[in-house]
Amino acid sequence: MSNGKLYIISAPSGAGKTSLVRQLIAEVDNLVVSISHTTRRIRPGETHGEDYYFVSPSEFQALLDNHELLEHASVFDNYYGTAKTSVEKNLNEGFDVILKIDWQGAQQIKKIRPDSLSIYILPPSTEILEQRLQNRGQDDDYAIARRMRDTVTEMSHHDEFDYILVNDVFERALTELKSVIIANRLTRDRQQQNLKALITALLSSY
Repeated sequence: MSNGKLYIISAPSGAGKTSLVRQLIAEVDNLVVSISHTTRRIRPGETHGEDYYFVSPSEFQALLDNHELLEHASVFDNYYGTAKTSVEKNLNEGFDVILKIDWQGAQQIKKIRPDSLSIYILPPSTEILEQRLQNRGQDDDYAIARRMRDTVTEMSHHDEFDYILVNDVFERALTELKSVIIANRLTRDRQQQNLKALITALLSSY
């Protein structure tokens, strides 16, 4: 069996990244999402260890000092980071791993793992993006206004990603995400590893 593939999925806040990844994980086998550490407060409906590992600033700093993070970034005055150990363990066991991180983290990952594949999710419009932020009821008007101001900066980095899709119709965006994963599982290098016994048997039949 070949090692797993590392995928980076980024999007501006409110573009639907979390919902898409959650459904993607439910429908695609041997695919896991890495749970990030964050210093931000837990939101209603979130669970420690499932959505994020919610840690204090001092605990996050300890992870940095001990070189335990694969990447980290500051987003809206909070820190986010991905632990090395769990990602490497899953990849070595043949699982494909998704990192839900912003463009800053994506840049760091691409430098140390150039074989990773990155996907950027765009909203269909800024108006719909703002409406989604309001509808989810997690931020006050000030926070939403700030997120909208930062959206242009975030989306300007879309051209650093390998794939770009628009989350207008959820099912269509989900199909496109699945297509990227499935297509990359069928590449020659991965299939030569995964189908080694079959290929050997077929070539030695006569």
